[in-house]
Amino acid sequence: MAQGSNFVDYVKICCRSGHGGAGSAHLHRDKHTAKGGPDGGDGGRGGHIILRGNSQLWTLLHLKYRKHIIAEPGGPGSSALQHGKNGKDEILEVPLGTIARNAETGEVLFDITEDGETKVLTPGGRGGLGNWHFKTPTQQTPRFAQPGEPGIEEWIVLELKVLADVGLVGFPNAGKSTLLSVVSAAKPEIADYPFTTLVPNLGIVSYRDNKSFVMADIPGIIEGASEGKGLGYRFLRHIERNSVLLFMVPADTHRSIAEEFNILLHELTAYNPELLDKPRLLAITKSDMLDEELQLEMEQDLPEQIPYIFISSVAQKGLQELKDLIWKAINS
Repeated sequence: MAQGSNFVDYVKICCRSGHGGAGSAHLHRDKHTAKGGPDGGDGGRGGHIILRGNSQLWTLLHLKYRKHIIAEPGGPGSSALQHGKNGKDEILEVPLGTIARNAETGEVLFDITEDGETKVLTPGGRGGLGNWHFKTPTQQTPRFAQPGEPGIEEWIVLELKVLADVGLVGFPNAGKSTLLSVVSAAKPEIADYPFTTLVPNLGIVSYRDNKSFVMADIPGIIEGASEGKGLGYRFLRHIERNSVLLFMVPADTHRSIAEEFNILLHELTAYNPELLDKPRLLAITKSDMLDEELQLEMEQDLPEQIPYIFISSVAQKGLQELKDLIWKAINS
């Protein structure tokens, strides 16, 4: 997956749906009929602005520079009860995991989670009724019709939360990108400095019997991320959509494993307490440097009641067992 500025997970757009077409007030006339009744057709509906899920997209980049989305107005009704043409809908393709919210109130309107799923974001105005609707026994020839309903103009925020089965949670340099590159076909940038991963990387991990699951490398958390320090909130929101959280702590951490795990957990809890409801796993990374004695010693100090595993992506240690652990957690 490409890195850097191509990943856009937040856009604000102005949506203007189409006005409805006016109904017709036409009265029927032909060479045989000098004074016919009303035959004005209804106006067409104004164009909607619609979101459609597309599993091939992973960014909102294509909408970043489209500040104004304008749908067509509906056509007017005409004689012989002819209905006006409906305005053309504007369909915006978005990645799965996109949330639409009203920019002014912050209210979440809906989210798109399935490929091909369509939802109306800003509805077009209804077409006006033609004069034949208003014919009554006492008013045989109404000479009026309804105007079309105006469209809606509103500012909408689209926000992307990456959809994945397992989210990798850890400080920078915990080995998340390396793990992803080894167990999947993803090619994340890997280097030994904080915040190498500036965008979530997704990888499909093959499992036994042709099964697979999606793993997301979420950019490293630093203490205080939940208060907006560092790259903070922008990345924490991607964790909300993962069904299992895999905490990754390197064996060579200068703190204890339990201490580092608790700091990570605190950051997530401060951001959104609901994240505590997700299944948690712990991987102690870079453990190829540990001998058996040292590993047993470290096991005494691990957080309680969390399934754990010692792994090394480079030495391919414990990776199949890790996949088994993840698969069990996803499907439990």
